[in-house]
Amino acid sequence: MRILIAEDDPVSRRLLEATLTRQGYDVVVTCDGGEACRTLREDDAPGLVVLDWMMPEMDGVELCEWIRKRESKSYTYILLLTAKGRKSDVVAGLEAGADDYLVKPFDRQELHSRIRVGERVLLLQERLAGKIDELQSALSEVKQLQGMLPICMHCKRIRDDRDTWHRLENYLEEHSDVMFTHSLCQGCLKEHYPEYEAANAVEK
Repeated sequence: MRILIAEDDPVSRRLLEATLTRQGYDVVVTCDGGEACRTLREDDAPGLVVLDWMMPEMDGVELCEWIRKRESKSYTYILLLTAKGRKSDVVAGLEAGADDYLVKPFDRQELHSRIRVGERVLLLQERLAGKIDELQSALSEVKQLQGMLPICMHCKRIRDDRDTWHRLENYLEEHSDVMFTHSLCQGCLKEHYPEYEAANAVEK
């Protein structure tokens, strides 16, 4: 997984990069909020970001708000680093759009645990997006059966978009989850098998 770090302090930045790299992550490093913002505009932007609260050009809270307001096909998980431990400050960060926070100086194991939480959330988001795509595809196929279909007035065959004629049951089985079993209605029984209808009438 690719992780973006936005940290203006060089010591903290190197510590974060070394810690996350040792834990097996692909780390992208930026030095302030503006550079992080530009990186997140790229097509292959990381899905998880670790933001310092106090940064020049654009601080962590402002960057959180920008991330949440922008239009994006995928979700960005935000872990906000802060030296502010007051509840009001934590609430302000979460209200701005952060998913989680970590107070400096951070513990490496706690950082890893919180990153793992972010990974699970992003995985669930990816699976959910896949299910939504499947549903949209299924709905698109269903809509194909809601339009006008040319059907022969005699043999009841249906003509598709390629000007090919299909038996009604074959067409429906191909374009929906419907499956057919052969049966016989009373009208056709009388018309095509009168002797069987007569035998049933005698038995009754």
